Amino acid sequence: KSLLDKVRAIIKGHTSVTQEVLIHKLNPVIRGWAMYHRHVVAKVTFSSVDSHIWQLLWKWARRRHPTKGARWVRKKYFRVDGWRSWVFATDSAARGTHGLQRFQASTVPITRHVKICGSAHPFDPIWDDYFIRRRTKNRSIKLFGATVWC
Repeated sequence: KSLLDKVRAIIKGHTSVTQEVLIHKLNPVIRGWAMYHRHVVAKVTFSSVDSHIWQLLWKWARRRHPTKGARWVRKKYFRVDGWRSWVFATDSAARGTHGLQRFQASTVPITRHVKICGSAHPFDPIWDDYFIRRRTKNRSIKLFGATVWC
């Protein structure tokens, strides 16, 4: 609820800015919230949040161009990206590809907390391989959305 209130405040406070600026304001808020809640069963909630944000962005786009039709507004502000249509994104004028795209919370994978084996002890040399495998797996999971060299 507080996320949607924050997103609503951002959109209402930026009624006259460009689409790029709005995406720059929204993406960190949505990404941070989704990454925080990725450890709980929240896939349905992520989809619901994306739906509400889409409705807010549609109202924002329609408000900016009251004399234009829905098709024109869709063509200007929403793109097709792979299997997803109606993606709030900008066009890159140079290449004809998407420049900026709104982050979708539903793209964040749900990751479960893996419990440590009950008999494992970190100071017992027999379990060294177990803890090394566990540590390397956790490090690779933390790289979601980042590059290896960062």
